[in-house]
Amino acid sequence: MKCFNTAGVCIPKLNYMADTSAVIEQIIARYVSPGKYFTIDRPRQCGKTTTLYLLEEQLKNDYIVLSLSFESADELFVSLYTLAAGFIRKTARILKAQGIEGSILNDWQQPISQEFPFDDLGQRITELCMSCGRDVILMIDEVDKSSDNQIFLSFLGLLREKYLEQMKGKDQTFRSVILAGVYDIKNLKLKLHPGAEPKYNSPWNVAADFDLDINFSPDEIASMIRDYENDWNMGIDIAWMSSILYEYTSGYPFLVSRLCQIMAQNGREGWSR
Repeated sequence: MKCFNTAGVCIPKLNYMADTSAVIEQIIARYVSPGKYFTIDRPRQCGKTTTLYLLEEQLKNDYIVLSLSFESADELFVSLYTLAAGFIRKTARILKAQGIEGSILNDWQQPISQEFPFDDLGQRITELCMSCGRDVILMIDEVDKSSDNQIFLSFLGLLREKYLEQMKGKDQTFRSVILAGVYDIKNLKLKLHPGAEPKYNSPWNVAADFDLDINFSPDEIASMIRDYENDWNMGIDIAWMSSILYEYTSGYPFLVSRLCQIMAQNGREGWSR
């Protein structure tokens, strides 16, 4: 049986969820299909990880999707080599799971040059994107965990350089890059060395502004309550309840789900103002 979830990613077959398919379609139409690079920067527990999951599930029908998280990836940012080799290692598992041809996967996993790791990685990305038969999307969650790291900025610089070269018709790279975090990394004021003055130093200025609202609308809240009501027959006035929840929360995903979770724990009497 499904339940309301406020811890981690929400999965449609396991959790009562707002129907945000219209937002997902807008992200694809306005950002992914035109080949934009962008950051989904929103506060904690605002549904970023779930949005990425739903977006990935939709995109996999038409694209190769490399979906990563930097939440526990400190070991990647020791050197340019460890980041390049670690990135290939992590994405190789994803490519294998998506049924990429063995020869392509084998070429992707060849050892990286220790002397020029990013040059090698850049060429490897080009070869992958040319040989896959479908456009490749890169998605990275919790990307601001390493945003004050020079090696991470070098990685962004590589993505930026290849994006610009692709725009000029001189390279082939990821069709779209989607980064998610609490902060917009192109606007971070970074202090890279002890005692140094903080400076704006992000190469992510190629990113498009992400201006879609991923808070829940009253109709989206109603879709979640309707799903619950269909299972439990509590006699909830769905339109009224979704309006009240929106009034209390402004549609903030965690608050909506948490209030529903609390009310569900209290049975029929719980669903009240």
